[in-house]
Amino acid sequence: MKKLLLVFSVFLLLTSCNEVKIAYVDVEEIIKDYEGSKEAEKEMKAESEKMAAELDQLAKGFQLKVQEYQSNSKNLSDNAKREKEQVLMQEQQMIQQRQQMAQQQVQAEGQKKMDKINEAIESFLSDYAKTNGYNYILGTSSQTKSVYYGDASLNITESVITALNENYQPEKGEVKTEEAIKEEPVN
Repeated sequence: MKKLLLVFSVFLLLTSCNEVKIAYVDVEEIIKDYEGSKEAEKEMKAESEKMAAELDQLAKGFQLKVQEYQSNSKNLSDNAKREKEQVLMQEQQMIQQRQQMAQQQVQAEGQKKMDKINEAIESFLSDYAKTNGYNYILGTSSQTKSVYYGDASLNITESVITALNENYQPEKGEVKTEEAIKEEPVN
């Protein structure tokens, strides 16, 4: 019986030494509060506004042509009216195509930026886990619900956001890794 108790005690001691350290983060909160995401959102908004202004200029020019046609159409022959209407319809279709292309371009750029942000966050979390001794960092959001319940003490979202923003390099749009920070010379 004593041997069995001794073996069980040694087993407990060994398993407690190999304790798995797990934490979780709210991915939506990280993306919302990450400075890189905020900057990307500002850039996308500025780009979208710039494209909208260019498209508005095209639309205004088109509207002037339509108004000119409407005021002069009384003086045009039927053939001239048809030709002018055809030209106006083609121009309207061209403007609509440009609007669609601009929208697709903004969406594609937005997706590229989000992919880059997600890669930076994933890389940072990997380094953060290694530096802080975590075996696993789980991610959850209102859409994925991969963590249905987690003790609040295991939620490291705020500390990750703080560290992520401290290590954000706006000029590069990147996050310094924990390892790179350790390798920096101290002044």
